[in-house]
Amino acid sequence: MWGAQALEVSVGKVTTIEAVNGSTVLMPCTYSSCIGIMNLEFHWSYNKTEMLMTGMIPMEGKEARVNIQNERVEFVGTSKTSNISIIFKNITFEDQGDYICFGKNPKEKNRNHSATLTLIVVDELREVDNTLTVIIMSVVGAVIGLIVLIMAIKSLVLRLFQDKNKECLVSSSGNDNTENGLSGSKADDKPKPKA
Repeated sequence: MWGAQALEVSVGKVTTIEAVNGSTVLMPCTYSSCIGIMNLEFHWSYNKTEMLMTGMIPMEGKEARVNIQNERVEFVGTSKTSNISIIFKNITFEDQGDYICFGKNPKEKNRNHSATLTLIVVDELREVDNTLTVIIMSVVGAVIGLIVLIMAIKSLVLRLFQDKNKECLVSSSGNDNTENGLSGSKADDKPKPKA
């Protein structure tokens, strides 16, 4: 029961960010608590050694008071959306590593939680090779197109043969009636033989 009420901190489903050297990166982090917060303490640190910023949210609906220790870091979170995200500006290859978003809630007997976001710095972003995907989609599209074409031809052929069969049935049914002497046919009009 206590675990369901405990503070949880999350950096989202994607825990690795790849960014270009010299760019600006958003490092997302949100918190949640079933019983609410009171004087929520939070911080961002780099590789568990360097503190980037600390902050405290007095209560729900009140904005955070923050203390930034790295001039390239900007706090962009808001308590209205339980957001304690930061922006890290002008990243370099030396900034590569693990960034930890930590939160502690005194209202939950100082329960705390952290989430790690890994930053990979590259010269340029890699282009994803979609060749295999394009080939697969082309083959699937061609197969579906072929099936549609076959169904259209089958429908056309069936329609043509049905029309011819109807004509044959109408003309042959008249002949059958006269030859077999069925009622309503020309055979009824023949005179009866005299005895």
